[in-house]
Amino acid sequence: MPATTMSKAERDQSHARVFDLSQHSLRELNQALHKLTPGSNETAWEVLHPKGSHSVAVGVDQPITIDVRGSVGYYCAGMNDGAAITVHGSAGPGVGENMMSGSIVIKGDASQYAGATGRGGLLVIEGNASSRCGISMKGIDIVVHGNIGHMSAFMAQSGNLVVLGDAGDALGDSIYEARLFVRGKVESLGADCIAKEMRPEHIALLQALLDKAGVTDVKASEFKRYGSARKLYNFNIDNADAY
Repeated sequence: MPATTMSKAERDQSHARVFDLSQHSLRELNQALHKLTPGSNETAWEVLHPKGSHSVAVGVDQPITIDVRGSVGYYCAGMNDGAAITVHGSAGPGVGENMMSGSIVIKGDASQYAGATGRGGLLVIEGNASSRCGISMKGIDIVVHGNIGHMSAFMAQSGNLVVLGDAGDALGDSIYEARLFVRGKVESLGADCIAKEMRPEHIALLQALLDKAGVTDVKASEFKRYGSARKLYNFNIDNADAY
């Protein structure tokens, strides 16, 4: 019988360090993750039986992969800086809060303020996101396959929020220079948020984000763009790169 070849992901998973939260405490998990140093050979982790635990895999600062096999509670993967974290379930409020870099994928739904104050990296929510998704985002890219709730991207400063479904009330209220792309219906726009022209450079940017997020069944040209009317704060076009 011919030998089968394994992909890199399969090889990594076969050598993953398994951490069962039904047998060990959450503090033990996070302490083990925080002790990792550059060059560690423990690059793949699998977390079993999270059972809605809060603050799973927070503050990870190494380029490792973490697969969480189940749903999580508050603040999962907060302050992530370089890790690729996948939650095979849904996530409670504040997933990916203040994320710096790396990626987070939620296979289910996400509760309130997903990606809040995120400064970098990519957050993908394959289900729906609740209210205040991307609140005060500061450079993060967020791609939501489903719908988002009210007051999303409130005071969003920079980065990109991509929504394949619909958006709730007051989208982009008090927005600064973040870019919002919505494919479906927008219930209403918040203060100082307006519809904007979808120029070729925006289509190219959005298509790259869709590709990065693994979205293959929609086109960037199907979206509408929203952003700041720049009437609620002092904006100088000469300093645009600083925003």
